[in-house]
Amino acid sequence: MHEKDMVYDVLSGVKSSLGTYAKTIAECNNQNLRQTFQQMRDGDEKFQYDLYKIAAQKGYYHPAPPADAAASSQLKSQLTQSFNG
Repeated sequence: MHEKDMVYDVLSGVKSSLGTYAKTIAECNNQNLRQTFQQMRDGDEKFQYDLYKIAAQKGYYHPAPPADAAASSQLKSQLTQSFNG
């Protein structure tokens, strides 16, 4: 297996774990256990971002170009209206 494939594999696994943490934290009633899951999630988020930066430096990952200011403003306005509507 090539390094690029391994990086994608690990990033995919961490992304899946982050989703599981979110669901688990939302449903956790025990405060100590909830904090433990939050710390684990925070650590995985940092690891994912660090691995992403390495992948981007090696040319394995090419993020989409940033949205222009008008599109971002329009989306923000729509979301604000949806949440306040």
